[in-house]
Amino acid sequence: MATLPSSLAASRARDLVARFPSASVLIVGDVMLDQFVVGRVSRISPEAPVPVVEHDHDEYRIGGAGNVAANVRALGAAVELVGVVGQDRGADILRQELERRSIGCGSLVADAARPTTTKQRIVTTRNQQVARVDYEDDTEVSGALEQQIIAEAVRRVDAVSVVIISDYLKGVVTRALVAAIIEQARGRRVPVLVDPKIPHLEYYAGTTLVTPNHHEAEMATHLRIRTDDDARRAGHVFVERAKCRGVLITRGEHGMSLVDPSGEAHYPAVAREVADVTGAGDTVIATLALGLAAGASLAEAAQLANQAAGIVVRRFGPATVTPEELLAEFA
Repeated sequence: MATLPSSLAASRARDLVARFPSASVLIVGDVMLDQFVVGRVSRISPEAPVPVVEHDHDEYRIGGAGNVAANVRALGAAVELVGVVGQDRGADILRQELERRSIGCGSLVADAARPTTTKQRIVTTRNQQVARVDYEDDTEVSGALEQQIIAEAVRRVDAVSVVIISDYLKGVVTRALVAAIIEQARGRRVPVLVDPKIPHLEYYAGTTLVTPNHHEAEMATHLRIRTDDDARRAGHVFVERAKCRGVLITRGEHGMSLVDPSGEAHYPAVAREVADVTGAGDTVIATLALGLAAGASLAEAAQLANQAAGIVVRRFGPATVTPEELLAEFA
């Protein structure tokens, strides 16, 4: 198999990024709300050996598939979300946060029988996490609810440049949903990218590209990944087992490895300092999607994504990248 180009010229990067605003992205998957209950700790409870947190304020962020959408929006493209929320306060807050960022949420399906997936973190004003409470129902959707989600997703495919399936094993991504998206996208030659969870590996057959991290790739292939050659071998096995067209294995400080029908390539990590890798995978798949929507090859889109990842890992917590910041990396 041929070796793909490993260097993207600055002029080509500018041309591609300039087309981002004309792209539209559909993101289907598990939307979450991150809640931070922030307070001060000055004593230990007399009831149990735990800190007493004196509440100061609450903060909210969009998580899961919502964070992928935030990354797409920060890069200048239009984005629409399809997923499930409850009929609760969490859903109201989530919609407010999405609308504030101009992220389309009209296709979020409300279900009174399940809560809005919420991760509530109790943290101190010094950013020390004391505890986390998860509100969720991760049972796979079925019946009328599943059909409603499928209908929303299929309806939206016709109006977008690329589809991202953001799977967090919270119940939205089903075999029938993925199959319906692929069938609709194939007729319009719309790329379908997946941020995967390995228990759903067989769901992703027929997708354009799957983006596991190296732990997920090891689980899927039963191969250890320590070197670039290991990643190349695992990539071929992953494609065979997932029956997808290509795979981009994200490997943290070791960069990324791409295997697809046109060839294979390794892209070394570009970050000189790493503060936090949280949410880096969301940035990677968002940038990949926009690269493809702009007319990039998979190799070119992977190089854009690699540079974007190098930016966000230098920051604490989930972060986004602007077009200007991305282009500065190619200067």
